[in-house]
Amino acid sequence: MKKCINLGLFIWFSMACLLMLACNDQPEEPVKPKEVDIVEQPEALDVRIGKNIQTSLEFVLANKGKLNDTVVLSKDTVINELYIKRNYEPAWCKQEKWLPASDSLISFLGRAMECGLFPSDYHYKALHHIRDQTAADTLAQKDAALWSRAELMLSDAFFTICHHLKKGRLPYDSVTLRKDTMQIADYLALFNQLLQSGNLTGLLTELEPKHEQYELLKSGLKAFLESIDTLKKYTFVGYPIRDAKDSIKIFKNLQRRLYEENILDTIVKMDTTDFKIALRKYQKKKGLKQTGKWDEATARALNNTPWEKFKQIAITLDRYKLLPDTMPTTYIWVNIPSFSMKIVDSDMVVMESRVIVGQPKTRTPLLNSVVTNFITYPQWTVPYSISVNEMLPKIQQSTGYLQAQNLMVVDRNDNVLNPDSIDWSRINKKNFPYIIKQRQGDDNSLGVLKFNFANKYSVYLHDTNARWLFAKESRALSHGCVRVKDFMKLADFLVRDDTLKFPPDTLRSWLTRKEKHVVSGFNKVPIFIRYFTCEYKDGKIRYYNDIYGEDRYLNERYFADKIL
Repeated sequence: MKKCINLGLFIWFSMACLLMLACNDQPEEPVKPKEVDIVEQPEALDVRIGKNIQTSLEFVLANKGKLNDTVVLSKDTVINELYIKRNYEPAWCKQEKWLPASDSLISFLGRAMECGLFPSDYHYKALHHIRDQTAADTLAQKDAALWSRAELMLSDAFFTICHHLKKGRLPYDSVTLRKDTMQIADYLALFNQLLQSGNLTGLLTELEPKHEQYELLKSGLKAFLESIDTLKKYTFVGYPIRDAKDSIKIFKNLQRRLYEENILDTIVKMDTTDFKIALRKYQKKKGLKQTGKWDEATARALNNTPWEKFKQIAITLDRYKLLPDTMPTTYIWVNIPSFSMKIVDSDMVVMESRVIVGQPKTRTPLLNSVVTNFITYPQWTVPYSISVNEMLPKIQQSTGYLQAQNLMVVDRNDNVLNPDSIDWSRINKKNFPYIIKQRQGDDNSLGVLKFNFANKYSVYLHDTNARWLFAKESRALSHGCVRVKDFMKLADFLVRDDTLKFPPDTLRSWLTRKEKHVVSGFNKVPIFIRYFTCEYKDGKIRYYNDIYGEDRYLNERYFADKIL
């Protein structure tokens, strides 16, 4: 009995010891940074700032970048490496004074909007306030906690703005042509470069894209910022057609937006009559047709605020940062929102053309490829989706539709079939063993020229049999392919270096005789299809409709909560 008691006491004692050891092994909670830490001796201030920096970084790393209730450091791991290498010596201040680099950085942050950036992303107001405090308040000059907070925020601002200027804020996607990354060593190298040169503005400017259009758009942005009274943030309402499924949300946004415009005195429940009266009042104010209806023109006016324009420019500037530092000498550039195509050769735009792009429900995809050949009088193989979704119902009504559209039905072996021999009532999406082709000719949907480039979407550039559509302002009308108005100029350019084999007269004679030829062997030309909703052209910024809602998605995902 006594042995059992002794054994029990031994086990209990052992468990207690293990528990005590386990408790002792638990890491201590990091010490919360001091809010105030007054140092009376000036010579001891920098040492105390270093200690506060070390304590603060231990706290920040344990709390996902959070320094206090209002400050979060987005580059905490980089900052930690910086100060470890500096043995926690201050980098931006010394002996109660700001170093020149800190003044340059705060000044640059104040102008961040000129680069399409938001000063609030870089602690600008807090840093500006601390600088004023330390300049005017004797007690603040002795506050090591205040100086250490400024140190960490300045370092975070520097590394973050370096990232935003070089890589932007948008994620790399399937068509991004730059694959470089910024590692901790890269950030630290930039900081060392700053220490050596002392030229912060030159260093940051060097990180930006070197594309001419980027620089032009930035110059246009600066003029835009100088021309407006305020970048006040207004409620984004939405659009009648695109956001029809969200009508309740749109109605609430619209009420708030009309209140912001001083059209409504209060945000109250409105009946249909009040709603129409308010809209007419706004339409009259903006010089719009006074319909009293929620239409596209009214939506554009309400949404087209300076704040939304600024974000549109900011997104476009970031899209340039997804391009490589150096573009090819020669390339074709298709911009979907502007409904335009241009050829760039040795940094010169040598050709421009109107284009027709995909409808919102059948979008033209973004892609990178190379034009390898073009075909005169091509034959159109109708994509499966168009065959079953659009053509099949019409064929089932009458096989005469095929003849009227110059279409033929072939089997998998390319044998032409008599459409009247097929029981179309038994054909459906799951059972469609045929291919529909359109015979070549002037009424072919591809027109008389088709330009091929490899891509997984089966899209291409081509002429069209509905050339009158190029006169329309909004040209998102196709099933995804890009129709080119000046297709002949594009063909001439592609064979410009081989005029002996393909003289212009030969190409035109083939078209006159309606002959099919495959033209290849010329120098392949890269093609980029992109989505840029604004550009600097003819001395001003031109804004294009966000036809696919791509900007709106990025706006809501990355810029919705932004402030200046």
